[in-house]
Amino acid sequence: MKKFFMLLALLGTTMMAAEKTVYDFTLSSIEGQATPLGSFKGKVVLLVNVASRCGFTPQYAGLEALYEKYKDRGFVIVGIPANNFGAQEPGTNQEIKTFCTSKYHVTFPMMAKVSVKGDDITPLYAFLTDKTANPKTGGEIGWNFTKFLIGPDGKVLARFDSEVEPDAKDLTSTIEKALSNLK
Repeated sequence: MKKFFMLLALLGTTMMAAEKTVYDFTLSSIEGQATPLGSFKGKVVLLVNVASRCGFTPQYAGLEALYEKYKDRGFVIVGIPANNFGAQEPGTNQEIKTFCTSKYHVTFPMMAKVSVKGDDITPLYAFLTDKTANPKTGGEIGWNFTKFLIGPDGKVLARFDSEVEPDAKDLTSTIEKALSNLK
């Protein structure tokens, strides 16, 4: 019986150690290169599903300003194009990249287009929206420019809906708090 409880304790410890984080996922960059999100370990990351033909598209300018403001303190924004809402991101990855750099001068990392909901949801977004894995921030994404703030350990700290502008006090204060905890 003692061996059973020791085995049970060992399994529980192993399961806790195997808890998934954002850093367990890999996306493709907009240029087609594999980008393990683990490469951002130790940083505060804002994941944003983006679209070029959306009423929220002007948020690119605010996102770039936010990135420029905090990038030297260990902050990174990752733009993740998706065409799930009103077909507002119909372009190819090259067209998206050209649009973002020429119109909004985006310098933060951009990933290749993925699906953020539905049957073809990418594994990262299946994880982000899973209410069991992320009870406080999970749930289906409602529109483009939903923002997930990720801590240096890869855990989801907060979620902000599309209407939350990049310079909103709620968002910036949460980023500041997360950055103040960096070692």
